[in-house]
Amino acid sequence: MSFSDLISTIDNFLWGWPLIILLFGTHIYMTFRTGFIQKDIFKAIKMSVTRDPDAEGDVSQFGALTTALSSTIGTGNIIGVGTAIAMGGPGSVLWMWLTGIFGIATKYAETLISVKYRVKSEDGTMIGGAMYALDRGLKARWAGIIFAILAAVCAFGIGCMVQANAVAANFTTNFSVPSWISALVLSVLVGLVIIGGIQSITRVSEKLVPFMAAFYVVGCVIILVMNADVLGEAVATIVTSAFSAKAATGGFVGSTIATACRYGFARGLFSNESGMGSAPLVASAAQTRNPKRQALVSMTGTFWDTVVICLMTGLVLVSSIIKHDAINGLSGNGSELTSQCFSMIPHIGLPILVVGLITFAFSTILGWYYYGERCAVYLFGEKVIMVYKVLWVAGVFIGSLVELNLVWNIADLLNGLMAVPNIFAVLLLSKVIVDETRKYDGSHINDKDETEIPVLKNSKKGILG
Repeated sequence: MSFSDLISTIDNFLWGWPLIILLFGTHIYMTFRTGFIQKDIFKAIKMSVTRDPDAEGDVSQFGALTTALSSTIGTGNIIGVGTAIAMGGPGSVLWMWLTGIFGIATKYAETLISVKYRVKSEDGTMIGGAMYALDRGLKARWAGIIFAILAAVCAFGIGCMVQANAVAANFTTNFSVPSWISALVLSVLVGLVIIGGIQSITRVSEKLVPFMAAFYVVGCVIILVMNADVLGEAVATIVTSAFSAKAATGGFVGSTIATACRYGFARGLFSNESGMGSAPLVASAAQTRNPKRQALVSMTGTFWDTVVICLMTGLVLVSSIIKHDAINGLSGNGSELTSQCFSMIPHIGLPILVVGLITFAFSTILGWYYYGERCAVYLFGEKVIMVYKVLWVAGVFIGSLVELNLVWNIADLLNGLMAVPNIFAVLLLSKVIVDETRKYDGSHINDKDETEIPVLKNSKKGILG
């Protein structure tokens, strides 16, 4: 067995039942521990667009949310849903949706402890994330170091090179643009944004994320209107297939309940990143009066990503397969399945899909840059920032030009491993999460946390610097 095959085998195993049990189990556990925090989702949505200028932080709550969404709303919402349906049948859509419903609680929990245990650098910049929750909350610096190493390295794969490759491939396939031109232009654009740090990234994300999400959702709505006559049948097929061991009719691959669960859970967990520890890295920089407020805002990211966008994609694909003989029988290729469904919109269908994929991938590059940078700073101090920027831009350029199957598998593996220390922090600090949730409940939600945020003495050197 080659090294590439070995990595692929381990990756497939990890993203099978081990991570499903770990992540979805934590989702359910934290749902009960937080008293079904999902009930506050609409209050949280309102809070996400309300600025909190008197609170400490580097960016607005909305800026932190859109930056996190820039990395989570991506190809997983489009191609990932298609892959789940192609491999696990239509029932996988329901299981994917459930990861979003219950994953809201875990996103809330991991963000709360990241904000609670955040620190200031010597120049006043806010820094937080799972590594600080592990370090300060559990006194497990070794686990914080492991998380930071995994995140800083895998960011180059899953958030940089793979995404750049997707952008270049789309331009080559759909517009016949040579890869080296895409590589050059994309590298320059990314460099111009990240040179300004988190403020620059959030400014772009605040404008790009709402546009790209709305643009894609409009395309989905058009298809759902076109498929209105079979929409009820599509919903029934999704629900019944999720609990049936029989193969669905009408062009779907045969699948068991187990395979529907596996692909639905795996693609949903991968898409919304709840429990991965990524989104709290930027949430920790937000201006917020207390940890609960930002945790509420952050959990809306999972709602938009999976509960809304992934569900809409699933309904689009299943209803299109039922209605159109042209794509009946298609299986095993999520990308082709999605492309054929969107091509049902005359003239503008494929452009909507292509623009969506390109903007999603570009925004993911920006969001994951910040994740990786924060982890690198934790390890090596602020002196590493400029080096990381240069390496990131180089990664964008190289990723646009080369085949990345091995890079993707390694990054995917490290991404999954990130969840282990992060979930370790969430579960062992669950009492803190419950106490903080109760402390700022109801009329106290606008109370300011009077706990002084400590200044990190070694912010210029880092833990390993």
